Amino acid sequence: QTNMATSGCSRVLLRNTLLSLTNPSLPRSVFCSVTYRQLRSAVTASTGIRWVTLRKYSTNKLGPDKTVSLADELLASKLQPQPDHKTQHDEQNSKKEQQEKEKTWRTLKYSFIGFGVMMTGMSGFLIWSWGSPTVDVEGNPIPDEFSKMPVIQQYLYRTWRGMHDMNKMIQEPSREKLLPDPLKEPYFQPPYTLVLELRDVLVHPEWTYETGWRFKKRPGVEFLLHHCAPPLFEIVIYTNEQGFTAYPVIDHLDPNGYIWYRLFRDSTRYVEGKHVKDLSCLNRDLNKIICVDWDSNAVSSPRNHLKLDRWDGNMSDQSLLELGFMLRTIAESEVSDVREVIDYYRTFDNPLAAFRENHRKAQEQELLLSQKAEEDRQQKSFMSSWTSSFLRRR
Repeated sequence: QTNMATSGCSRVLLRNTLLSLTNPSLPRSVFCSVTYRQLRSAVTASTGIRWVTLRKYSTNKLGPDKTVSLADELLASKLQPQPDHKTQHDEQNSKKEQQEKEKTWRTLKYSFIGFGVMMTGMSGFLIWSWGSPTVDVEGNPIPDEFSKMPVIQQYLYRTWRGMHDMNKMIQEPSREKLLPDPLKEPYFQPPYTLVLELRDVLVHPEWTYETGWRFKKRPGVEFLLHHCAPPLFEIVIYTNEQGFTAYPVIDHLDPNGYIWYRLFRDSTRYVEGKHVKDLSCLNRDLNKIICVDWDSNAVSSPRNHLKLDRWDGNMSDQSLLELGFMLRTIAESEVSDVREVIDYYRTFDNPLAAFRENHRKAQEQELLLSQKAEEDRQQKSFMSSWTSSFLRRR
């Protein structure tokens, strides 16, 4: 009996036990020799039915036939193999994954269908709008080089020409002459043209949670514009920023109107994914143009490019002050070709530092010359006074 209690009850003993527990009127001589604890552990280990559940069945007032049937059903349901919960969980996960895949594929299919319909409609609209012949005031078609072709071929060729013109408009400057012709007498035309980049040369964009995007003004902007203003330079802002963004910034930087012209992204040339400033389209002599920018690849004429360090928003920067002195010195020297001066300073990593050092040496040399001239003047004065006094004594 002990082995039976530890290893598991036989089916007959378990059935009789269930019958006795569910119907107290039956005799209990079948399991009287089994202790209460051994029987509880045996039933629980063999059937998986907790003893409390069996006691609940014993409280029901059932007849003998129903009690036997209930005991058989309960015992049969607990002795049969139990389903694996892990397998059920895996099956549920696989079903969910399959449903998700089907849903994703449905979404992609409808997206591709919608995109195809949209592209078809857009292509049809472009062919209809760009492929239509040009009409006059009265609405009559104007003949062109495609008029003698079949109708479908006419529309396709005109659409291709329209796409080519659009691409050309994006890549090339908006006009051949970005600046008007130089002023003539009695008006005054400055001899030199100063081209300035706006972003990271005069201003720097910054973003904060409180204010969003704002432009910080570089120290020395007013000094630069004031010292390079006409009659020395014709100041032009030439930037790859959009006009609606840069125009109010320039208005704030230049309340005195030192900047004569403003050129934006539509005036640049789009080359290999980059907007380039084409100085040959400025309608000015390249010998008199100085372009100040931090990006060497953004200027079409390297000999006219004076490179300046990119400003990162440091308010202790003094580069524009030194740049103002440098440009004013070049203009007052009346050089015939500014590219020769730029070629010399391009050999230095920092052109402004090189100019500052040359300016210091020039001042020292000028001071030495002035001191020597003063000494010569004093010596001549002494000799003349000594000669006059000597002749007076004789």
